[in-house]
Amino acid sequence: MNQQTIEEGRQAAIISYITIIGLVIAISMNIETKNEFARMHIRQSLGLNILFYVISFFIGYFNSWMISGSFYVFFIVLWVFGLTNAIQREYKPIPLLGDYFQDWFKSV
Repeated sequence: MNQQTIEEGRQAAIISYITIIGLVIAISMNIETKNEFARMHIRQSLGLNILFYVISFFIGYFNSWMISGSFYVFFIVLWVFGLTNAIQREYKPIPLLGDYFQDWFKSV
């Protein structure tokens, strides 16, 4: 991947990490251009969002601040890692789950 491709997709990649609305905006920004750098970060953000909502549904049944707190810390660390990679123009998947997100969301 060359530097021009990264620069063209950087804005959409950064926007994709800003809530679910930012993800929808980034997907619509990248529909025509199909920039690979933006697509990778959109897949990462989509995977994080889906996983967050699925796991938080089950975590909500626990009445423990330790479980909830560790859950939020885990996702904040992954979110910051992905956003930092997008800002620094790096093509690295999120630890633990990033490679799975790339496989599961190939069509995005």
